[in-house]
Amino acid sequence: MSIAENLAAVRAEIAEACAKAGRNPAEVKLMAVSKTHGPRALAEAFQAGQTLFGENKVQEWEHKRDQLQSSIGEDVAKVEMHLIGNLQSNKASKAAWLFAGVDAVDTIKVAAKLNAVAAQAGQVLPILIEVKTSEEESKHGVVEYALPGLMRQIVDEMDGLEIRGLMTVPPFTDDPGGARPYFAKLRELRDNLRTEFGLPLPELSIGMSHDFAIAIEEGSTCVRIGTGIFGQRGRVGMD
Repeated sequence: MSIAENLAAVRAEIAEACAKAGRNPAEVKLMAVSKTHGPRALAEAFQAGQTLFGENKVQEWEHKRDQLQSSIGEDVAKVEMHLIGNLQSNKASKAAWLFAGVDAVDTIKVAAKLNAVAAQAGQVLPILIEVKTSEEESKHGVVEYALPGLMRQIVDEMDGLEIRGLMTVPPFTDDPGGARPYFAKLRELRDNLRTEFGLPLPELSIGMSHDFAIAIEEGSTCVRIGTGIFGQRGRVGMD
């Protein structure tokens, strides 16, 4: 199947999952995760109507953006690219102007660097706080007990950032239902923070190719789909 056909199939599956969960499909955004896939694949997805994308690495999007622009021209400005991978503080300044949103903020050091660039430009950068909801060592994110403190410091001191919500990556299991407690935990944390901070926090970024139906049941507002759209991981620059 082509990327356009895969997109249509994923959108239909999202609509079906929303119907089963009693939700409006308009409440759930589809983010196409283009990491390791080249600009040709991004262009095909864009031409099929996809505008929201996610990349894991700052340098990967920087490399692909110029090539994508040569393919789709000025329309590259319509591509809403978010950073969803762990962000090192030494790359935060570049990320602040390269991405439409940073969805994996988990330290005050990274937040401060993003804020400095955004504030200097007179802009407000949308961010999500990445929360570590499991004990798996390979997973990134702020731990639960430190989350309110991180939120408080950003809200009180960083006018260049807007916290839009939370995201998490649960441990992978063959059973999609295994992710449910982690998704439910994140929703509970978000709801508590809404009350504590008086913020809307509308975004809950949970769910990937194998478990997004469960995530939708648990309140996801953005599902991050890579393999289901682009196929298995490619090699950047080869397509």
